[in-house]
Amino acid sequence: MLAIRIHETGGPERLTVEEVPIPEAGPGQVLIRVAATGVNFVEVYHRQGLYPRALPFIPGGELAGTIEKLGAGVQDLKVGDRVATASGTGGYAQFALAPAEQVVSVPASISLETAAALILQGLTAHYLAVSTFALKAGDTALVHAAAGGVGLLLTQIAKRKGARVLATVSTTEKADLARKAGADHVILYTQTDFAAEVEQLTGKRAVDVVYDGVGQTTFARGLGLLRPRGMMVLFGQSSGPVAAFDPLLLSRNGSLFVTRPTLGDYTQTRGELLSRTDDLFSWVADGLSVRIDRTFPLAQARAAHSCLESRASMGKILLLP
Repeated sequence: MLAIRIHETGGPERLTVEEVPIPEAGPGQVLIRVAATGVNFVEVYHRQGLYPRALPFIPGGELAGTIEKLGAGVQDLKVGDRVATASGTGGYAQFALAPAEQVVSVPASISLETAAALILQGLTAHYLAVSTFALKAGDTALVHAAAGGVGLLLTQIAKRKGARVLATVSTTEKADLARKAGADHVILYTQTDFAAEVEQLTGKRAVDVVYDGVGQTTFARGLGLLRPRGMMVLFGQSSGPVAAFDPLLLSRNGSLFVTRPTLGDYTQTRGELLSRTDDLFSWVADGLSVRIDRTFPLAQARAAHSCLESRASMGKILLLP
């Protein structure tokens, strides 16, 4: 099969197209013929070596396709099933493995490309808005990078929960997308100080939760916007890692909470995973929009990474093996 492998960490040029053996499904695993693979910042972090992995490796964990083979002991799934997973191994390839417990069936009404675009970022947006800080009517949420894959879904889910959404974006085109997703106020952080504008909109220290996938350039000012006992939800670091800080700062600013959640901790059981995907698939049927910004052939993985890192994307980037 064709696959993208990384032998050395570094820039997008480290993504090489190779022919490798099709992997074998072990006990509890399924082999999936990949229809589409999501491109995410976690693979950028793996490629850069920020999140170390043993070399060489095939990146990619978010994918959708059809089951090609079942490993020993796998039940409730069969060859030919349309499935998606956010926990695959080697998704930048024509075939990939996944633990059967982390694979979900895709309804016939949803395309495999849509499922690949939804499964990781949709699950992320779901746990952020439903569990990490359970939004309710009347809450005010600040969503950074609101025109990205997670941001657009998170904004829509937050509005379903009745929250007020303040969204930050970098361009007027992205601002239009955030408004279409339901954002109440959109702030172009390239043209104005987002913290000052948020304070004008809400008053000082009136934000209940900040959803921050940007990190270094937004974290400190976001803390200053939170109400007493408000929560900073740091779920990514597209601008770089957050600098160390004295936890006493949280006390001085109103007994604030800071959390750095990961999807694995919010899908610890199959029941929890299915509960979240059931919500997502039903919301898609009810109008939740999954925006696929652009697709690339597998061999153009370098271009896909460059596009993601440039922050030029508005929605999801997919690789199509």
